[in-house]
Amino acid sequence: MKRTLERAFRKVKANQGAPGPDGESIEEFEADLEARLDQLRKELESWSYQPSPVRRVVIPKPGGGERLLGIANVRDRIVYQAMAMMMGPLFEPGFSDHCYGYRPGRSQRDAVAEAQKHVGEGKQWVVDLDLERFFDTVNHDRVLHLLRNKVKDRRMIRLVAMILRSGIWIDGKVERSREGLHQGSPLSPLLSNIVLHELDEELEKRGLDFVRYADDCNVFVCSRKAAERVLDKLTRFIEGKLKLKVNRTKSKTGLSSVVKFLGITVLAGGIVAISAASMTKAKAAVKELVPRSGKAPLETQIERVNQWYRGWVGYYAMSEYPSQLRVIEARIRVRFRLQFIKNHKRKKHLVRKLVKRGIRRQTAYREVYTRNHGRWRLAHTFGVARAWSALWFRQQGVLTFSGESRSHWQSREAYPKLS
Repeated sequence: MKRTLERAFRKVKANQGAPGPDGESIEEFEADLEARLDQLRKELESWSYQPSPVRRVVIPKPGGGERLLGIANVRDRIVYQAMAMMMGPLFEPGFSDHCYGYRPGRSQRDAVAEAQKHVGEGKQWVVDLDLERFFDTVNHDRVLHLLRNKVKDRRMIRLVAMILRSGIWIDGKVERSREGLHQGSPLSPLLSNIVLHELDEELEKRGLDFVRYADDCNVFVCSRKAAERVLDKLTRFIEGKLKLKVNRTKSKTGLSSVVKFLGITVLAGGIVAISAASMTKAKAAVKELVPRSGKAPLETQIERVNQWYRGWVGYYAMSEYPSQLRVIEARIRVRFRLQFIKNHKRKKHLVRKLVKRGIRRQTAYREVYTRNHGRWRLAHTFGVARAWSALWFRQQGVLTFSGESRSHWQSREAYPKLS
C-alpha cells in the first residue's frame, strides 16, 4: 500500500494543480512526505479515511456555458490516483478499441486517425453525439453497480461511494453531491470510461463504426437517413438505459466536412483540416498573448507566443493544409505590428521609424497620413509589413512552421505531446 501511495504522489506532483479547500500545496505536503503518506496508509487500512469536499472552480467555455471543476485536497488526490492505478488494470482490457480518451498509449491523434479512416472508406455522414453536462449528471448508483461487476474488494467500493458523495465546497459552505463526477479528479477519467463503456458495447452490437474520446463520440454512416435513424435510437438508449441526457441542440447529423471532432474537420476522402472553430480560438489566443498595449519586453512576449504556438502546432500538425499554419503565423506578426504602431504615439514618429527601417519616405507618409487607416488596417499595409517583415520576425526568434516540409511538421517527434 505504501509503495502505491508513493507512486500516486509522484503522479499527482507531475500533474501539479492548485490547492484544495484546505489551501495546502503539493510542496507543503511533500515537506513531510513520509509521515503524511504513512498516516494515509493507516487511515485506509483501518477504514477511518474520510475524503474531504472538493473546491468548486468554474471555467467559462469558449462557446458559452461553464465547465465545473472539483479541486480536491492534495492528500485526497493521492488516494484517488492510487485507486485509479489499482482499478485501471481490471477494466482496461475490456474497453473498446474505439475508445481513446484517458487510456494509456492512446491519444487524440489516434482518435482523429480512426475518424479519418472511416471517412476515407466512404462513410461521410456523421452522428455527432453531445452529452449534456456529462460529468455533472452521472448517476452514482449506476457507477457503483458497474464497479461491483469487476471490483471484489468491498473497501474499494465503499471508498468510491464516499468520494462520489463527499460534497462540494462553495463560498465556505458544503453542498451535497447527489450526482456527477468531480471533473479534475484523478479518478474521474476511469469512472467516465466505465460508465460510457455500455455505450461502446451498444454501438458495437449494432455494427456501427464510431470513435469516442471521453464524452465526445462520433458515429460514421453512409447516408443522411441512416444518420438520423442512428441518432434517434442512440438518444433513446442513452437517456433510457444510461440515465444520461443528450443535448438535442448540439447533437446533430451532418457531413464530416462540417462536423468538428476534437478540433479537427475530416473532409471528403479522409483529408484532415483544422476546424473553423479551432482557428477562431487560435486567433483569440494570439490576441490575448500579444495585446495592443503589451508592456512586457519583446523577448518575453516572443517566448510566451513560441511556447503556445509550439504546443498548438504539436497537435494541429495533423492538418493536411499548411496554409492554415500560415494564417496563424501571419496573425502573430500583425498583432506585434499593432503594438509597434501603438507605441509610436504620434504619426510623425511612426513615419520616421518606417523610413529608418528602409521604407521610402513618400510611401511611409502616404500610408500613415493620407489613407486615413485605423491601426488594424495600417498594420496590414505594404510599408508596415515590409518594415517588420516575416524575415525580421524569424530573426527575432518567432517560430515558423509553415515553411517546413509537410513530413516534418506532421511528424509526432517534431513537437512535444499535448497532455
